Amino acid sequence: MAQFSVSRSSRQIPGQGPCVLVKICGLTLVDNALDCVKAGADIIGLIFFEKSPRHISLSQAREIVRALPRNVPACGVFVNETYDTIMKTVSACGLQMVQLHGAEPPELAARLSDQNLVVTKAFFAARHPKLCETEKYQSADFCLAEYGKGILPGGNAETWDYGQALEMAKKVRLMLAGGLTCENVADAISRIRPHAVDVSSGVEKAKGIKDISKVKAFIRAAKSVSI
Repeated sequence: MAQFSVSRSSRQIPGQGPCVLVKICGLTLVDNALDCVKAGADIIGLIFFEKSPRHISLSQAREIVRALPRNVPACGVFVNETYDTIMKTVSACGLQMVQLHGAEPPELAARLSDQNLVVTKAFFAARHPKLCETEKYQSADFCLAEYGKGILPGGNAETWDYGQALEMAKKVRLMLAGGLTCENVADAISRIRPHAVDVSSGVEKAKGIKDISKVKAFIRAAKSVSI
């Protein structure tokens, strides 16, 4: 499990150990989320984007968050939402982390950070904000590298050239995403040395429902690499 370290602003950020952190994203069921935690997931991702097939209601999210162990944070994923909408969701569900997966401005990330939330901002190889634009988002605790070429902002299972994120990994707390699977995650971690990896469709048996055998294999492969 992830250990937590407390930053100067009192935000609790998953700490870095000898292995990469694993975020399993797009959960919709309590038991499925808890099984992912038992398998070794460090962060659970919940998607609040209505066009996503993994979209979750406030009541579903609240139930999952309440069931999670205290040392496993829930991360709400938002796409181009307003500050007020995000904060209402955070309050209603008890979220500890938020992920901005659209074209949100740096000011929004900063305002959320000021609320002692752990903020992840997504950057894309194929659209804006680009992988090279992380300096604009100094308040982000994690910078997520994604392909960004599919129909949806994320969750398109599109494998891409992870080497494009190599420079990011040298500058920021990198979370690598996009097309990761049990078969390629260890190699991607060995090459890029991210702080965390994020997977959704790569470990699913149906949209929003994870195949726990795949989750176990993914986490085993990811944590087999020392960073």
